[in-house]
Amino acid sequence: MFEHDDNKFDFGRTQEIENDPVERLMRQPEETAQSVSGSYYSPRSGESGGGYIPPTGGYSDGSEPPKKKPHKGLKALALFAGVAFVAYASIQCYQYATENPSIRSFLGRQNSAVSEDADARPDSDADSSAKENADASDTSSSKAEPMSFFELTARKDAMTIPEIVKKVTPATVGVSSTFLLEGRQQMTYDPFSIFGFGGFGQQQTPDRELTGTGTGIIMRDNKDGSYYIITNAHVIYDSSEEYNMGLAKKVQVVLNPDYYPNASESGIEAEVKGYDTAEDIAVLKVKTDEKLTVAEFGDSNDLEVGEFVVAIGNPLGFELFGSVTTGIVSALDREVTIRDQSMRLIQTDTAINAGNSGGPLINCYGQVIGINSSKISSNYYSNEASVEGLCFAIPMTHAQKVINDLINYGYVTGPQIGITQSEDVDESIAQRFGLPVGVYVKGIEKGSAADRAGLQVGDIITAIDDVTVKDTDGLAAEKDKHEAGDTVTLTVIRQGNELKIPVTLTMNAPAGGAAEQAADQEENED
Repeated sequence: MFEHDDNKFDFGRTQEIENDPVERLMRQPEETAQSVSGSYYSPRSGESGGGYIPPTGGYSDGSEPPKKKPHKGLKALALFAGVAFVAYASIQCYQYATENPSIRSFLGRQNSAVSEDADARPDSDADSSAKENADASDTSSSKAEPMSFFELTARKDAMTIPEIVKKVTPATVGVSSTFLLEGRQQMTYDPFSIFGFGGFGQQQTPDRELTGTGTGIIMRDNKDGSYYIITNAHVIYDSSEEYNMGLAKKVQVVLNPDYYPNASESGIEAEVKGYDTAEDIAVLKVKTDEKLTVAEFGDSNDLEVGEFVVAIGNPLGFELFGSVTTGIVSALDREVTIRDQSMRLIQTDTAINAGNSGGPLINCYGQVIGINSSKISSNYYSNEASVEGLCFAIPMTHAQKVINDLINYGYVTGPQIGITQSEDVDESIAQRFGLPVGVYVKGIEKGSAADRAGLQVGDIITAIDDVTVKDTDGLAAEKDKHEAGDTVTLTVIRQGNELKIPVTLTMNAPAGGAAEQAADQEENED
């Protein structure tokens, strides 16, 4: 912008200024400024040294700038070109929008755009073309929509997660077990002994009660006001190395207050009908005036790896009563050793914690297909990396036979060989050590059928009644086809020699804490 100094204006340049309209406007003589219209102050001008931008309304000093000849043809051509460009751009944008499913979905014109385009066509193929475009757009839209985790893992006719929860939660209970920890002799140090130098002594600690909590599943209505409830054996029987308190002195079943508001908060006293520590299954019996919901059970053999499952339980106690977690089946028939007992379990990645033991593992139909029993959670392979998402459940198909035996006999029955510990010799081990494929005997129960028949530790069983066995499961399956009292012939390899050993199967006796329970019952009956 032009700059000027009002204090040093040169009147000698009056004539030059008169000929220059800009300078004349800056002077703003009263006689020439009257007809100037529409002027505005420049934002760049300040209180000193500022200026005005000339208006577009022309000047009124009597002289006009020379007029340019109009180019009407050129203007018309430019106008036509602009209109054509705008029309072409509009058509291209419209076609792109109608062909792009994402934009159609965003604008909400997925169907209308296609129908308008079809109606505008005079030919008879308009309707068919519109239908093809609509079908194509529908297919594209469906492909573009991502599937949820539930849709990817559940079966087509599956229940929703809330439906599963409403169906099974009323059949899920809490189990509270009260154990007696007997007093023990403890070494003490007395700094004021009679010798004056301090000394050691022994002190008896008092007995005290400890309470453990778990989860249970209502499995049967006996139609007489009593119900059977299943849970894990370790919930009501403690065989830990630290305490080893044995069978709980009192077991109570706590109902979910959301479904049974009239139930006692302290729970219902339960009878231990039977349990087996090796199978980690226990059956409880309760009597109540409440009408309890019984769970529906499914076939665990029908499960597939990757299938959706739900777990319900009481993690970390009853403050989190009825917690629901979800996941998938990570593996089936997984061999896991727990407390020196080899078990074949369902592996899942559902969140399981202390207190979930004995709770239901549920399929997408709301059917119980497993009993949650254990997890691997901390520093399994190293001292630094923790382990999560490795949870295990007892398959319901296997548990059913155990449960029936516990209800009918109080312990697990069936033919027994008497092998307490074994290990599978698979193909890789056999090739590495030059051994036959089969079952390696690592432990034999004294006085059992195997002991009386002359079976020895170190023998490798390769067949039973000429039926080849490759692992412990195969041996057990063939054994279970017989009854106690039957004689079977075991083919064993001992120090490279093949032997045929006849074994007369015996009835399985109560194991672990169940033996103590059976003895107590006999004493009470006497």
